[in-house]
Amino acid sequence: MVIEKVAAIDRRYDELNELMASPEAVRDPARLTELAREQSEIEPIVTEFRAYLAAEAELEGARQLAAEVSDEEMSELARAEVAQLEEEQSAREARLRVMLLPKDPVDDRNVIVEIRAGTGGDEAALFGGDLLRMYARWAERHGLKTEILSQSETGIGGFKEVIFQVKGRGAYSQLKFESGVHRVQRVPVTEAQGRIHTSTATVAVLPEADEVDVQISQQDVRIDVFRATGPGGQSVNTTDSAIRVTHLPTGLVVSCQDEKSQLQNRIKAMAILRPRLYQAEQERLASERSETRRSQVGSGERSEKIRTYNFPQNRVTDHRIGKTSHNLVAFLDGEIDEFIDELAAADQAERLEAIREE
Repeated sequence: MVIEKVAAIDRRYDELNELMASPEAVRDPARLTELAREQSEIEPIVTEFRAYLAAEAELEGARQLAAEVSDEEMSELARAEVAQLEEEQSAREARLRVMLLPKDPVDDRNVIVEIRAGTGGDEAALFGGDLLRMYARWAERHGLKTEILSQSETGIGGFKEVIFQVKGRGAYSQLKFESGVHRVQRVPVTEAQGRIHTSTATVAVLPEADEVDVQISQQDVRIDVFRATGPGGQSVNTTDSAIRVTHLPTGLVVSCQDEKSQLQNRIKAMAILRPRLYQAEQERLASERSETRRSQVGSGERSEKIRTYNFPQNRVTDHRIGKTSHNLVAFLDGEIDEFIDELAAADQAERLEAIREE
């Protein structure tokens, strides 16, 4: 099935060559650019497929030689060559399977990450702060920029909620598997008896959406202005600068009060609302591609965990792939690439299995 699909792509590649050479395409630069872009996208698959065909011919020759040779020593060498060529050919076919996987159209986008304290009170809020730092350090290591869009701090340095943006090509493809309930097991700083507590924080990772993706009518939005509360700079708590945006058709509400001006808070609120609406629409249209936002983060209950951070054992475990690391300090300092890569590989394997079943 894979080879038949790739052969069709190969035929399309040759067809594109003919189309680009046609007088119609030459006279239409926009059409020529469109054809060239399509050809460029499938060229890596075609190159790999043609290498596969050349290797298939070489393998067939080696099989014939192994069948015809009468000398035992030469026959053994020929059989060894066949085995090696078959292994290489299997690897080429596996690469073709991977190349056939459809790319998520939003993989290259910036992301909005939302972290909320779950079960555990102040300790859950402190853990939310740890997760924020972890992702910020990871982004820094990869040359990506982070920006806080909204935050609700606790008095002891944690966050009831913090929403931030990660900017950089491929941010969503890297972080999209971080959505879910993260569980921490440790002795809280507020615990006088030295007992280990279990708390949670929820993480939602949403691809950034722009105005082209989501059209928000002014008639569908109610904007309320109120006075900011909590810690802030000069004038933050003395003027009506905080903004609450309500999307009337869906009931989604976003509040921002971190900036000194209404305009800045409104811009940030819309930056948060837009990807939420985009995600909701994508879930409605393509539920098989993306879980619903509620299933992403669950309710924050301990039993819904996707990952556990165990401080007494210096251990972090991802329960989806059964992977454990005993370097928790480095993990919380942003060294999470090994987990990200294996989660992506597991997703890739799952999608490959779906192709095999077609």
